[in-house]
Amino acid sequence: MINVLAIDDEPLALQQLAAYIGKVPFFNLAGECSSALQAKELMEKTQIDAIFCDINMPDLSGMDFVKQLKNRPIVVFTTAYSKYAVEGYKVDALDYLLKPFGLEEFKESADKVKKQYDLIHGQSAASVVDGKDEMTITDSLFVKTEGKMVKISIAEISYIEGMSEYLKIHFASDRRPVIVLFSMKRMEEKLPANFMRVHRSFIVNLDRIKEVNKNRIVLDKDVYLPIGDLYRDNFTKYLNRRFLGK
Repeated sequence: MINVLAIDDEPLALQQLAAYIGKVPFFNLAGECSSALQAKELMEKTQIDAIFCDINMPDLSGMDFVKQLKNRPIVVFTTAYSKYAVEGYKVDALDYLLKPFGLEEFKESADKVKKQYDLIHGQSAASVVDGKDEMTITDSLFVKTEGKMVKISIAEISYIEGMSEYLKIHFASDRRPVIVLFSMKRMEEKLPANFMRVHRSFIVNLDRIKEVNKNRIVLDKDVYLPIGDLYRDNFTKYLNRRFLGK
């Protein structure tokens, strides 16, 4: 279970945030705080893995609070002001929820938290999704292709291409691509946080990106992947978190 702290100075917003946390099977609500100072005191006594924190709070803002943390947990900011988005990513916030947000948006953010948590702890952690056991893989996986089970190192994958009911797994090495019967959605759920879906037909290993040129991603060996409109915002957030410059 991931110990999660809810922080918001607005009582109704805090109540809703706590309720949403309670609906995520792999989250444990470790506390509800109405101020950053209260959260700081609680975090000195309790192990907190992730926080969902409002930014615009009296006494100490959520942004300043996060900047002061030495052992920083996974951070998701919640606020009604979109102007804080870029600043939030400067402190390595994993995600940004713009109020008012619904349960589905929260669950998407929760999935990101879990992937990041699994990646940090270097383990394959089981979770429950739609009543079924799912496994997030962080090291290697086995796929069935050409009548046999083949082991694949996650780090070796460059990108994954969707082809109707099949996936074509491309590698950074000279290893020839592997074709498996699997869905893009299920593959997304199994891969760690350094993989991102950037197009209806493509999942990319973010560590393998060479450059981003207009509406496409350039990988090693001059491979170009398009960026789909539905996935552009999420990918742009990833770039902003790592962008150095004005």
